[in-house]
Amino acid sequence: MMDYQWDAIVIGAGIGGLVTATQLATKGAKILVLESYVIPGGSAGQFAREGYHFDVGASMIFGFGQQGTTNLLTRALEAVDVELETKSDPVQIHYHLPNELDIKVHRDYDSFIDELAQRFPAEREGIRGFYGECWKVFNCLNSIELLSLEEYRYLMRVFFQRPLSCLGLLKYLPLNAGDIARRHIKDPLLLKFIDIECYCWSVSKADWTPMINAGMVFSDRHYGGINYPKGGVGKIAEKLVEGLEKAGGQIRYKSRVSEILLDNGKAIGIELTGGEKYYAKKIVSNSTRWDTFGKLLAQKNMPARERKWQQRYQESPSFLNLHLGVDESVIAQNTECHHILLEDWSKMEDEQGTVFVSIPTLLDPSLAPQGYHIVHTFTPSWMQNWQNLSPREYEQKKEDAANNLIARLEKIFPGLESGLDYQEVGTPRTHRRFLGRKNGTYGPISRRKLPGLLTMPFNRTSIKNLYCVGDSTFPGQGLNAVAFSGFACSHLIAVDLGL
Repeated sequence: MMDYQWDAIVIGAGIGGLVTATQLATKGAKILVLESYVIPGGSAGQFAREGYHFDVGASMIFGFGQQGTTNLLTRALEAVDVELETKSDPVQIHYHLPNELDIKVHRDYDSFIDELAQRFPAEREGIRGFYGECWKVFNCLNSIELLSLEEYRYLMRVFFQRPLSCLGLLKYLPLNAGDIARRHIKDPLLLKFIDIECYCWSVSKADWTPMINAGMVFSDRHYGGINYPKGGVGKIAEKLVEGLEKAGGQIRYKSRVSEILLDNGKAIGIELTGGEKYYAKKIVSNSTRWDTFGKLLAQKNMPARERKWQQRYQESPSFLNLHLGVDESVIAQNTECHHILLEDWSKMEDEQGTVFVSIPTLLDPSLAPQGYHIVHTFTPSWMQNWQNLSPREYEQKKEDAANNLIARLEKIFPGLESGLDYQEVGTPRTHRRFLGRKNGTYGPISRRKLPGLLTMPFNRTSIKNLYCVGDSTFPGQGLNAVAFSGFACSHLIAVDLGL
């Protein structure tokens, strides 16, 4: 009989992996997390340059609310007895869109609805109808304990406790946001606005964005709110690691897994690039499903169910990131923290079409030297556009892309170029290198219109004792979504281990 060193080994210290690990550790499981990089967090990490503390990914964070059940980041930290101070953001996004559509999504729901209805007065009832259905979804989610949908005893318990909430979610499970939007809204420009409302976090238009996800995001931004962690987004992972170790778990950095070890088709351990092997009763991959079943497991071991999933879903684009330090005079008073810029509706999904901007120093000035702000700009970009370049061509392409983005941002922040103090560019190649994700992707998007979340895979895989967690499992992308995945995965494993 195999002498297992660990109850579970988690490959990767992203938020999904860390939530899985911490939840299991609090239940008494012996846990080892293996992280290939030198810090935790993955795309929710951070790095420092010349006094600036930059977030790797987005700084628009859900999940830090103080009530209900959807405040998953708050719950994850509390479970391991650690705290993280946050700063509430009064506006989720300030949109700068074609047709002079300038809209702020206020945390106060009525303020947002009123501002949108002033722009589309004939659609006031339709606006409230669509976002009202989002609230129906959210209220169902926010009334039940969010654990594994693969565990039948949990499903039975939740159904008997909250039958109406469960039936409400079943109603919306096969639907997409666009299906619901068109029931209430006719104005084509307003429907385009709903598209970019979805695109800004799902990287898909409304017709391809599951209504369950839309209901969660479009309501929680008003309910729990957007809350930025003091010290930067990377503090979330740091605090989870602190809690993991406090609960008896271990994490090892610079530990790149090269292979998941199988015995008679069952996962039994992992092998590192240096040849060291570790064995566990359960293996959890926080890598993408492409990396898990394309690199960590030989192609011959790919289950038919995974092949079918890859036929339905493709990698989302990666991002071109522009990390800037700018003189504080560039940022006018009353500027919001988060912005989205789009000049042409037809280019919303194009390479570098939509521009996302975060200025986290408006919420936490300690992230930059006194008298300066961080302007973190990112825009979708595909790996193929950065391949087959000489080092000189690569650097020139980065410089050209940065100059183009800065010129576009001058529309929002006049004088940005003249106020630059620091600049660093990251490409899909950067994300692939440091995050270990296939083509630097930020998760899956559907290849065609699919029925809501019905085709998203859960945590259990077709290989016995192997589980997946993160943005390529239900319910998808975003920190709160991968935290949900972590809660679900840990619950399922705990049941399988008899904890």
